[in-house]
Formats: sequence, C-alpha cells, structure tokens
Amino acid sequence: MAQKTVPGTSLEGSRPTYMYKVVLLGSMSVGKSSLAYRYVRNDFREFLPTVGCSFFTQTLELEEATVKFEIWDTAGQEKYQSVCHLYYRDAHAALLVYDIASKETLKRAKLWLEDLEKKFLPDEIVIALVGNKTDLAAEREVTTEEGEEFAQTKGLLFLETSAKSNYQVNDIFMAIVQELLRREKEKASAPSPQGRSTVNLSESRARKRCCQL
Repeated sequence: MAQKTVPGTSLEGSRPTYMYKVVLLGSMSVGKSSLAYRYVRNDFREFLPTVGCSFFTQTLELEEATVKFEIWDTAGQEKYQSVCHLYYRDAHAALLVYDIASKETLKRAKLWLEDLEKKFLPDEIVIALVGNKTDLAAEREVTTEEGEEFAQTKGLLFLETSAKSNYQVNDIFMAIVQELLRREKEKASAPSPQGRSTVNLSESRARKRCCQL
C-alpha cells in the first residue's frame, strides 16, 4: 500500500504519528481551495483559480494517534490536467469535489475517479466524493441522492459541504482520518508471513523520501 507511516510518538509520548498526503481534485471553481482554507484556517476566502498546485498542512492530535495532513490543492483548468498526476502521486487520500449547482462538475469528478482507478489499487487510497456549495441550494442541479448513489456504487465516502457556511467541512476530513486509521489497524493486525505483525521502518523512511515532489 502507498501508506506513509512516520515512526515515533506524539506529544504525550504514547500515540503513533502518521503522515498522509491528501489531494483535492475537481473542476475549476468548485471550491477546492476554499474547502482546504476553511479546514486549515477555519475561515472562508474566495480564491482565484489555482495555478499548478497549492499546499496546506494540518495536524490533528487524536486520542489514538497524531495525524499530519499534507493537503495538495490541484488546479482545475483543463490545461493543467497533464501535470496534475504529478501532484497526486503517492497520495493516501483524495477528495473528488464537485459543485452541487453544476451537473457538469460531477461528470468531471467521475473522470478524475477513472484516472485514480488507473493509478491506484482499491486499498491504496481513500477516496471521498464531495458535493460542495450547499449554500447554493436554490441553484442545485445535482441531488444529494444522485451523489450518494454514485459514491455507494464506487465504494467512496460521501458528504455534501459548504466552505462558505462551514457545513460539514471538518466532517469530511474526519471521515477520511477515521478510514485511514481503520486501515492502519487492519494492516497492523494482519499476520506477517512469519505469523506476526511487523513494521518495516527502513521501508517507511524510504517511502517518505521518494514521496517528496
């Protein structure tokens, strides 16, 4: 799995620390940058179209672990599509963001999913479908049921959000955290060929080096 685990302990000295790369994918103006900014800064800003990629970090001190997010906000313009794969290489999670007031952006999110499915095995990445801009409910073109049904058929996490009104922004990132940690526990409990769980720290460090862009 493309899992990057950072050996060590948290501030309390007992919890493991994990570092995860999270990418935001979707069409231009669906609110990817605003979602990331709301989550990291708890504030709302309307951004100009991202050029290439923007980068955010967030650290969560949870009861069971310390989680460090590297959040990569990719450009939505078609002209940057050919280089976006460089930014989501070795990602551990992806948010496929669409605008609930634009059915076309959901179609684009589905294309991003097809691209991810070519690059990752199912257990290598956590993917969430995010219907953003619920504050534009009067202009809705994509129903909640439509987004939810597609997510279920593909085994994706799903939530609708609003970066502007701060609706369920923390919830979608927390859902990703919980799924990543669930997979960590599952991986740790799986028996090794020798009959017990092992952690290859040298492999983890090597992966950390190679995952840097």
